[in-house]
Amino acid sequence: MKIAETVTFGGSALDRAAEWRGDPAALAHARTDPASRAVLFWRGKPLLGDGPDGRELVRLQLDHPVLKETAPQPFFLGREDGAAVFAHDLSAWSPTDDDSANLNSFLDRSEQHHPALPQTQRFAELRAVMTRITPRDAELAASARALLNWHATHGFCAVCGARSEVSKAGWQRDCPACGAHHFPRTDPVVIMLITHGNSVLMGRSPGWPEGMYSLLAGFIEPGETIEAAVRREVWEEAGVRVGQVSYLASQPWPFPSSLMMGCHGEALSREITIDPVEIEDAIWVTRDEMLEVSAGRHPRILPARRGAIAQFILNNWLADRLD
Repeated sequence: MKIAETVTFGGSALDRAAEWRGDPAALAHARTDPASRAVLFWRGKPLLGDGPDGRELVRLQLDHPVLKETAPQPFFLGREDGAAVFAHDLSAWSPTDDDSANLNSFLDRSEQHHPALPQTQRFAELRAVMTRITPRDAELAASARALLNWHATHGFCAVCGARSEVSKAGWQRDCPACGAHHFPRTDPVVIMLITHGNSVLMGRSPGWPEGMYSLLAGFIEPGETIEAAVRREVWEEAGVRVGQVSYLASQPWPFPSSLMMGCHGEALSREITIDPVEIEDAIWVTRDEMLEVSAGRHPRILPARRGAIAQFILNNWLADRLD
């Protein structure tokens, strides 16, 4: 797919500077370089500012007072114009006006303001703003969010159970007890445009907002190819057999740590038999109907979530741009 990397969270060509991760001298210099910057997160939410063209990821100088309240070890994300960018975690801070009922869900519209920062800078749910920030801001935010979440949930060695230690500037954890090395987790997921003639297969999970349908998706199992995962997941969820499968595009999805692999599969039949444990409903939607969905005029189905790879694939299918 020629425009694959224009999907949200992709295509910014961030210099990840992996050679610095194991170079203490380079990292020490970067931590004292006045050109270096920090991006700040609170419980999975990036700090965003109000820019001239919308929202933007705030980059703080490393001597900013608010960084004294963050976790002691920042993580190195890469370089922008030769200058280092670090991710800092402020999750220990407790805002007095916090409304966290929907924290880290795509329904979370609350924003939090720290008193050491300007009123124009607030922590916001990434899914709520991902289409209103630049590709570079989106890649930095996605990388930092996934990395911070991994460290927060993988503090102990999976081999012996001892507490592990951060190494490689945040891109590795080492066990001092047994010597095992652990690396950030990424879960591979297939998400598939399944077509039969001029119709596409859409499904919905239990608990989704009324009218919300999307492409079918599922995790790839150990020892399984992408193509096999597409066929298995569609059969398990909707009882539809799939023949030819082709790859379209991928999207990092840091909620918490997935890599969505978009594929196109050709259905061999139209009969649907859903697994109610997996999904709540599945339907065939014609191209004409999907145009109405995309325009927000369909009486039953809501448009796909902006910024998600499902919307990206559906829009390109409607525009005949899957090549």
